[in-house]
Amino acid sequence: MTANPLDIYGAWIAETPDAWPADARDWAHREFVDTIAVMIPGAMEPVAQKLLPVVAAWGPESDRAACSVFGSAQKLAAPWAAMVNGTIAHALDFDDNFDPPKAHPTTVLFPAIMAVAEERKLSGAACVDAYIVGLQILGRIGQGLNPAHRNRGWHATATVGVMGATAAVSRLLKLDAETCARALSIATSMSAGFMSQFGTEMKPVHAGLAAKGGIMAATMAAAGITAGRETLDGRTGMNRLMVGPDYEDLRDTITHIEHGQNLRYELESVGQPLLITEHKFRVKRFPTCGAIHRAMDGVLDLRGAHGFTADDVARVDLHMPRVHFNNVFYTDPQSPLEAKFSAEYAVGCVLARGDCTLSDFTEEKVWGDDVRSLFPIIHRHPVDKLEGEFPTEVHLTLKDGRQFVSIHEWPKGSKAAPFTWAEYWAKFDGCCIGVLEGEQFATLRDLSERLPDLADAGDLMRGAAFTPAS
Repeated sequence: MTANPLDIYGAWIAETPDAWPADARDWAHREFVDTIAVMIPGAMEPVAQKLLPVVAAWGPESDRAACSVFGSAQKLAAPWAAMVNGTIAHALDFDDNFDPPKAHPTTVLFPAIMAVAEERKLSGAACVDAYIVGLQILGRIGQGLNPAHRNRGWHATATVGVMGATAAVSRLLKLDAETCARALSIATSMSAGFMSQFGTEMKPVHAGLAAKGGIMAATMAAAGITAGRETLDGRTGMNRLMVGPDYEDLRDTITHIEHGQNLRYELESVGQPLLITEHKFRVKRFPTCGAIHRAMDGVLDLRGAHGFTADDVARVDLHMPRVHFNNVFYTDPQSPLEAKFSAEYAVGCVLARGDCTLSDFTEEKVWGDDVRSLFPIIHRHPVDKLEGEFPTEVHLTLKDGRQFVSIHEWPKGSKAAPFTWAEYWAKFDGCCIGVLEGEQFATLRDLSERLPDLADAGDLMRGAAFTPAS
């Protein structure tokens, strides 16, 4: 590359007008609502309860930096609040996915944006603008590293998420082009996270670290800290190090491109198409790894169409891209966290129980024989093709010999079958059950609905510092 992507992206962050189309603003608002929804029960998860006192002990907040934590009266400095809230948002693996970087974007962007907005009394409209900008840079850098980066075991929510959070916070702080470029360079030093942490409490902490890193990178750049000029593209740049020594060969020989992932940073037209409206999101219907959602949809569709029960089933054959099976690699999950990354548990759950909800991820439910007894009849058939080349096929055989097949290219909640606003609010209401009630529920729901129009976005964060229902 002759142009430096740091400069191109830095200028775009700083200089692009806040003149987004209405549907882009609407999609940003939808994902804010979805993330707020999953943070409500997420705040009750053990990882959140463990992490908060650890972070709080690192130092009291200043009068200026008093930022809210979901489900707690604790106030923290902005980076620490973003770290805890990012972890909370990803704790249940119920948050959205975004195809260009193959990452969970809003679980990183929303906590970083809202911490800075609360600290500096910025508007909801400024938050929406920062989100669209951060998402675009997150997507563009992700397209320049993928598909190999993700397929080789990097957790893009962490590695690329911090780049998007840095762009979003730089936009909020109104940094100039050179400083935005330097902030992105600084952020590469905070880019880390392996898929080997899936099924553990460190996976959601990855999102928190990325949100925290975005605030730290932008504010360090604003303070004048210098950084390298070849950290995105260069002999030891992010692309060559975080794809592999065969990066250039992969880049020059790629033949099938999905979601714009061509192992090249887009520099000629950074903002077109606008990724938020071009790709939209994969909003989760089930609180599990999204790689198994097409199969879960298929089982439920067959179950609904033909009226059988789990007792009637002799065999389930899952034909899926190998990269999807790589995400759901626990064949015999030993905990609720591992169950979220188990094809056998996810498919067995919808087959036996007719759904898969937050209540299915307790120790008792995960060890339930109604689901575990089905593990031996669920068979994996990995296909060495990308998800756009090969749809998920569910081949289901009943004990009476009848056979049914479902084929799904997209899960429900994705670009091909997006949730309506009513479905977003139904998910919000469902996430509040047993956690948030009465006036506190009404207040947070109202603030969430009005978020783009709030003069002080911190009002929402203060409303999120709720007392959980007993």
